[in-house]
Amino acid sequence: MTRPHRRDTPAYWNHNTAYHPWLARIAAEHRGDVLDVGCGDGLLAARLAPLSRSVTGVDCDAAAVERARARVRQIPNVTVTQGTFGEDSDGDARYDLIAFVATIHHMDLRAALGRARDLLRPGGEIAIVGLAANRSPVDWMWSGLCLPAVRIGSLWHRETRDIGVAVATPQHSLADIRRIADEVIPGAHMRRALYYRYLLRWRRP
Repeated sequence: MTRPHRRDTPAYWNHNTAYHPWLARIAAEHRGDVLDVGCGDGLLAARLAPLSRSVTGVDCDAAAVERARARVRQIPNVTVTQGTFGEDSDGDARYDLIAFVATIHHMDLRAALGRARDLLRPGGEIAIVGLAANRSPVDWMWSGLCLPAVRIGSLWHRETRDIGVAVATPQHSLADIRRIADEVIPGAHMRRALYYRYLLRWRRP
């Protein structure tokens, strides 16, 4: 359940924002038009704005959209819309970077990857900071090995765990995600990351 937050919510650190610098580096390579899918309170959109021609944030949560609009109201190249990715018409809009940060597991993975692929310009990229379900012994072992570093990082950065946006339990394992990605966006580079995340990057030919 989404919980009310102040309109002037400041920047914060958590296991998702830890990867904003990774996304910022990708955005800086393109200096183009970015789509932030499931933009939440707009923190990533605000951070990518100086590196991009335009940033469009989309989220289905009305409260999150209100908070995002409040955050970016003075940033002229950021637009935030309420809608469901893949169901609403995007017209002729095309993007140089489409980012998902802890959001694609809320969606039908195959459909979301396919829609993102179709919305990219040639040379554009999909970048995902995602969550996967632990299914195999390797999955559980990796999570266990990461635990000390995760705890230290969370303490060091004074983690803000609850930012008042919807959460969901991932259903696909990393192996499932790799298989689906290979079918929909063949050639995607994917790796395990700290903070119980995976990173996926794919460039449209």
